[in-house]
Amino acid sequence: MSSSPARSRGSPGTTPGSNSPRSESGLVLTPATSVEDLVSQGLGSGNDADEYVLVTGGLGFIGSHTSLELLKAGYNIVIVDNLSNSYREVFERILLAAKLHYAQHIEKSCPRAELCCIDYRDAIGMNLLLDRHTIRTSTSRTSNITGVIHFAAYKEVADSIKHPLKYYQNNVQGLIEFLALLDEHAIRTFIFSSSASVYGTLSESESSAAGLREEDCVHERTTYFDATGTQHSEPGCTGITNPYGRTKFMAEAILSDVAKSDLAWTAVALRYFNPIGCDASGLLGEDPRQSASNLFPAAVKALTGETPDLYIYGDDWNTADGSAIRDFIHVTDLARGHTAALEAARGGMVGGCFRTFNLGTGTGHSVYEVVRELEGVSGRSIPVRVVGRRDGDVGVCVAVPERAQRELGWTAQRGLREACVDMWEYLRGKDSI
Repeated sequence: MSSSPARSRGSPGTTPGSNSPRSESGLVLTPATSVEDLVSQGLGSGNDADEYVLVTGGLGFIGSHTSLELLKAGYNIVIVDNLSNSYREVFERILLAAKLHYAQHIEKSCPRAELCCIDYRDAIGMNLLLDRHTIRTSTSRTSNITGVIHFAAYKEVADSIKHPLKYYQNNVQGLIEFLALLDEHAIRTFIFSSSASVYGTLSESESSAAGLREEDCVHERTTYFDATGTQHSEPGCTGITNPYGRTKFMAEAILSDVAKSDLAWTAVALRYFNPIGCDASGLLGEDPRQSASNLFPAAVKALTGETPDLYIYGDDWNTADGSAIRDFIHVTDLARGHTAALEAARGGMVGGCFRTFNLGTGTGHSVYEVVRELEGVSGRSIPVRVVGRRDGDVGVCVAVPERAQRELGWTAQRGLREACVDMWEYLRGKDSI
């Protein structure tokens, strides 16, 4: 995230002429590789009895903010990230933000953080890492990793339409292999990064005018009550518009089936709406290696002159100003939702072995509203260009977040303006402003 010219923008991959995975440093991973070659450590000290949370994709936009909130909440963490869409230096920024937090809370000690720069699908590297966190006695073998938060998925809608196999291989096949590996190590508390895209075109129906609720997309027959009386939902999905959304639905179905088959599992799927903003410290933000198609990064590029215009994908939606409406949630609120879900899952308080939760504000804002708010906060104009609608888009998508409020004790605390202010302060700390 730093603007230092020393930063390498190269992307990790495999060694030339080899299919063997390698770490960020270029180390080829083999059965002889030492885990000490892979793991970077920071913050407090620890011992084998300490519990950890494993965070895959923990250096990405949402992953990094969640890693920070976990540290603030007192959790030791292990981050796994292959750096395909993030930067290693984000780890140092997470550590710095955590240190600044604990400097203000001197009565508490700072938890421990580890970073392992490998792909979560790399069986050799992941086995090395999980073995490192295995506690063995003469009669038993247990892991000190007591929960997993999984962010390591491809997420661009347009890219999923062009490259569906890439998404099914990583987001679905990869998840299956990962769950089997975790099961071998008796790690069975799993928080999954899902998406409001599982609701598909339901967001366009009259019945969703008050927002989308978890019962609109279920994996087993569900009876619930609303203002009109008793309702029934049948398992399945309606009108998912792109492969990315289908991978999220499939992943949820897999987790539901696994949890029902083995009551030792507790799985929670968190359905995100539209994360925006950044940590108020200004140390973390949204800085992907790859081009992002979501609104805030695109608007920032137009705001800073990196691109000539912000594309508005359709001004003929059935909304007040013609632009699409979304439920924009501050990324710090979203991150706090993960800590709340993890705490509930660890405490057996999620209403079964599998549960879905919307993480949104319950309030929609149009694209033009976001543009005006960013312009007001920055004092700069954002040039826009209206183009055609994108494949896979819907006009309105707003959450009903009552289940998370009721069962997790979580609610969004920051609004659109605060997200814009935090993003602007983050940008002001970079050379681009």
